[in-house]
Amino acid sequence: MPSLGADMKSGILVDWRVKPGDTVKRGDIVALVETEKGVIEVEIFDSGIVESIQVHPGEKVPVGTTLATIRSNGQTIEARPAAAPPPIEEKKEAPLVTAPPPPPVAPETHRPRVSPLARKRAEELGVNLADVAGTGEAGSITAADVERAMEGAKPVPPPPIRPKAGEVLSMRRVIAAAMARSKREIPHYYLSTTVDMRRALDWLAAENAKRPVTKRLLYSVLLIRAVALAVREVPEMNGFWVDGAFRLGEGVHVGVAISLRQGGLVNPAVHDVDKKGLDELMENMLDLVNRARTGHLRSSEISDGTITVTNLGEQGVESVFGVIYPPQVALVGFGKIVERPWAAGGMLGVRPTLAASLAADHRVSDGHRGGRFLLAIDRLLQEPEKL
Repeated sequence: MPSLGADMKSGILVDWRVKPGDTVKRGDIVALVETEKGVIEVEIFDSGIVESIQVHPGEKVPVGTTLATIRSNGQTIEARPAAAPPPIEEKKEAPLVTAPPPPPVAPETHRPRVSPLARKRAEELGVNLADVAGTGEAGSITAADVERAMEGAKPVPPPPIRPKAGEVLSMRRVIAAAMARSKREIPHYYLSTTVDMRRALDWLAAENAKRPVTKRLLYSVLLIRAVALAVREVPEMNGFWVDGAFRLGEGVHVGVAISLRQGGLVNPAVHDVDKKGLDELMENMLDLVNRARTGHLRSSEISDGTITVTNLGEQGVESVFGVIYPPQVALVGFGKIVERPWAAGGMLGVRPTLAASLAADHRVSDGHRGGRFLLAIDRLLQEPEKL
């Protein structure tokens, strides 16, 4: 069971995408896991043949529990899902114990087991589960069974779309626990600067005028790209505080704070932002936001972020002073673009400006390095054609 959040202790195995005997390769989606922040697609980091399944749909197990084993080059190894950076040390809790299964029902009233994801898909698609033939273990009904049966299923009235109070409350508790740990254990320091956005916006307008509507860029992509390139110059902002020391991130994977329509917040990462052009980054961002809000994030997107960007400009916020997401060591905040008096070249005028802030871990960097980092972001935004 992968760690998919700073304070995640356990997860529910929702569904398997593989079965014993299947061949898998690194990066394949092999399972779905439910956490307080939604259902996550779990990738595998080994290649081989699935030898056995250790945890079955519906079971809740602690982080670190072996979910399956695979056979590679004649050896049997535990299948390791995408690994998250080790969380900040804390007191260990007693391992969760799965409650004993309920007594078996009489044969005449037996119903096939339905995975949580299958039940959810049936509600979304209006499929009557009584008409679905299960192909999972012991005849259990999977999400794939529901989707195959969609056309011929007897429709049931779809439930009204509204936030589930219990789910939102659970997510808020998880967020609160992570943020409380962050403020309690990370010595934050904060810096901010104001960026002249005239050149960036003028370049963006000219560039978008040459593009079809579906290929146009948002200015937020320029901000994320500038952050990714700035950490190359100040690498202390890109990594994790683990076991009392700083560990540099293996890539520049920018976590993006995304608010969910039903309430709550997730922080998935776009991988290798410093190596991607603006068009690819724009496609990745739109895809990530869509999948975050429809519950189709991958485990590596949840666990791999090396620095986080939060942009609250669309909410009318002028300045953002965020809380670092542990075990990361930095968070960059952007507010809305505001027209202000601005002196440039000895001339006073009105310019579109943007407040950029940095929350950083004082155990890893100081105000001098933080200032260089913000200065790099500002400088990069003055040359948008090079982003």
